[in-house]
Order: sequence, then structure tokens, then C-alpha cells
Amino acid sequence: MNVLVFDIETIPDIEGGQQIFDLQGLDDNSTAKAMFHIVKQKNGSDFLPLHLHRIAAISVVYRGMGDDMGRQVSVHSLGNPESSEAELLTLFFEQIEKRTPTLVSWNGSGFDLPVIHYRTLKNSVSAPGYWEKGEHNNAFRYDNYLSRYHDRHTDLMDVLASYNRRASAPLDHIATLLGFPGKNGMDGSHVWRHFQAGDIQGIRNYCESDVLNTYLVYLRYQLMRGELDREELVMEYDLLRKVLDESGQEHLRAFSKNWKQ
Repeated sequence: MNVLVFDIETIPDIEGGQQIFDLQGLDDNSTAKAMFHIVKQKNGSDFLPLHLHRIAAISVVYRGMGDDMGRQVSVHSLGNPESSEAELLTLFFEQIEKRTPTLVSWNGSGFDLPVIHYRTLKNSVSAPGYWEKGEHNNAFRYDNYLSRYHDRHTDLMDVLASYNRRASAPLDHIATLLGFPGKNGMDGSHVWRHFQAGDIQGIRNYCESDVLNTYLVYLRYQLMRGELDREELVMEYDLLRKVLDESGQEHLRAFSKNWKQ
């Protein structure tokens, strides 16, 4: 197994909003309020277009069998609470360049990856391994990160809904149905408020909770596909639970405690 499950949390791109909507002179809070208002007046919802999201956190679960990992699973947020957006993106793509993993997400095709694309462009970050489509490595010609129907990026929400957006379900609902912890008291609509309060660590912890739910759904998906049998699934569960219980981090131990196996 060579899998990198990822999730991002975002805040309004204040600088971009000021430029696009001519909001110079406003403080960050007033700019964000104006952006939400303008977008709601136009679309009926205050959810910002994807090019106006700035990445505040990227969390990953890496499950690998490589020489540098052994039989291990790693759960963490990239960088640290002070890391810039460019640093977070650079670290994310370094994982891909180094390991060429299968990327796994929930709604990654509809949200996370388009946001990552725009922000990578904005921050002048290079990611040739991710954008490879067979020009330099023939193995990517028919299985790359960019095609909706290739497995190298597996968007679980998209796949389980048979690529039908009307059939898609929220991660929290599916995780709860399967006995996984689901949301931990925060959701995406709270991220900007926590960011304004300086609670970057809280955002990172929340993001790790989401990526753990996604990983657990992925393991069950692998059972459904026959890539894992029931004994192997239990082994993967036990491996992850041991990591969570021994992490020394309260939010990860709480996730393990709330996980009904």
C-alpha cells in the first residue's frame, strides 16, 4: 500500500478579494464580510468561488510500505501553524514527488484539488510529478492524478456516487453510518472564525479529524473492492488505532476513543 489521504482547510483570500472587488483600505474582517456579501448577492450563497480560497491547513494520512516507512501509518498536518501557504503546498507536492502515492480524498476533484491548483499557480510552486500525464513517464499515460476516472487520485465521494453529483453524500454522514467519529465539533464554516482568533492549531486538528475519517472510509472501500479481506482490514484498523493512542495528542486519542470498531 502506498496511499496519501489528504484534506485542506481554507479561509478567504483577502488580498485577492481586495484586488478583484476593489476593496482596498478595508481590514481583513471587513474585506471578508464584503466578499461574502458580494458573492451571496450574485449566487444566493456566501460560499466563495474556489479561486478566492486560501489554504490554511493541509492534513494527510500516509500509509506506506516503503523502505523509509516500514509497515507504518502517519497522521499529521504539513508544516507548522506558522507555515506560509507556499510552504504547505511545497511540502504537499514533495510527498508526491518522493513517493508517487495513490492520492485519496473526499470531494478532492470538486474542491481540494482545484483550490490547490489555483493556489499553486498563485504561489509559483512547481509540481511536475503531479502534473505528469505520460509525456515523460509512460506509466502516467493511462493512470495519472488529473483524470477523473483514473485511480491514481481516488475521490471517494465521486466514486461512491458513481460520478453523479446528485448522488453524492457528506463525509460526516458516511463516516457516522460506518461507525467512525465524524465531525469533532467544528466544520468548514467555522474555520475563518477560528483563524481570526488565532486558533490555527485547532484548524489543523479539525483537518486531521477529517482526513482520518476519509482514510477509514477508504479502508472499507478497499474491503468492498476485494483489495483487503476482513482479517487485513482489522489489521489496518489496529495499526491506525495504535498510532492514535500512542500519539500523545489529545485530539487523536479522542478520535480513537470515539471510533466504534
